[in-house]
Amino acid sequence: MFALLRRYLRRVDALCLALCAACSAVSVVVLVSIGQTQLGSNNKASVQLIASFLGIMLAVIFSTVDYRALARAWPLHATVAWGLVLPTLFLHNFRAGVVTIGYDAGGTSNYSWYRVGGMTFQPAELAKISFILTLALHLSRVRGRVNQPKNLLLLLLHIGVPTALIHIQGDDGTALVFLGIGVFMLYAGGLSNWVAGGALAAGVVGGGALLKLRPGILKGYQFKRILAVITPDDPNLADITYQQNKGAMAIGTGGLTGTGLFTPEHIFVPNAWNDFIFAYLANVLGFVGAAAVLALLLGVCLRTLTAALQSRDALGRNICVGIFAALFLQTVINLGMNLQVLPVIGVTLPFFSAGGSSVVMMYFCVGLVLSVGLQARRSRVDAVAIL
Repeated sequence: MFALLRRYLRRVDALCLALCAACSAVSVVVLVSIGQTQLGSNNKASVQLIASFLGIMLAVIFSTVDYRALARAWPLHATVAWGLVLPTLFLHNFRAGVVTIGYDAGGTSNYSWYRVGGMTFQPAELAKISFILTLALHLSRVRGRVNQPKNLLLLLLHIGVPTALIHIQGDDGTALVFLGIGVFMLYAGGLSNWVAGGALAAGVVGGGALLKLRPGILKGYQFKRILAVITPDDPNLADITYQQNKGAMAIGTGGLTGTGLFTPEHIFVPNAWNDFIFAYLANVLGFVGAAAVLALLLGVCLRTLTAALQSRDALGRNICVGIFAALFLQTVINLGMNLQVLPVIGVTLPFFSAGGSSVVMMYFCVGLVLSVGLQARRSRVDAVAIL
């Protein structure tokens, strides 16, 4: 058993897996602290611990599966993922026995969840993985011909339709991540700089015109959250800015080493276990702890890019670029929310924010990255053996 484990760790990117496990370990400890000082329960930490163990097992299992086979199985995983998403577009808080479809977890018209008993699951997390796999396969099949009008139009539809579905679902934060993943993958897949620049300009102008002509496209609370970033001291937005003001205060008063875990001597931040876990963490662990967390996430991002560079085919590179984009964008957006430079749009910090489905699905992505790296190493070994 131990010999098999040592052999596996020698062949796989053990550093990437160790960095992810370290992120989960820090997350569980911080959630225990939040549970003891704010919630009076360790339920969040327990769910996170179980999800992390399941996620690591999933990453190990899928690291041994050929990512090419997973990509080619797109009819299966796309049907399952989007088959779970589509009902939430039409059914809102619809109860069918112990299952609630289109559950509004936060009271913000975001009906993107399923509730099963006391557990919640967000199918968009599964759809995100399917989206990366299918778009990676699409890009690999039109490699070198991305800028041809027909191919480019189909790729834009491949990106735009899932993003629109998630927007209709009510989860604009995740929709923005979908769009960002698509843009990263499309550009890395060979999109012309001229086309990219023109599309960016058209997007800015078109987005501004759309907001002008159809201001109702943003829900009332969404528009207020944008205003809260621009005018954080506006008393009319006090209910909207409260969480971000507290988060920024918590980060700013953490000092070098923080106020310490498991003590009540910290700035209270609402829902600190979820979107604002970084603010709590920076407050109790200080600059040193916050820097360590960012270093861990940076390490995972760099190992993902390393796997992309090592890949022997376009499909593996595209998959790793998509997973890097998901990690990078979620981290940047979440930090922007905590630092009060971006509106609160419900994007969690990878591996750290409490949430069983998001943690498990993130480890699934890690398994894909490990699979790409493992297949690349096997290819090099086979080449050496032939020589």
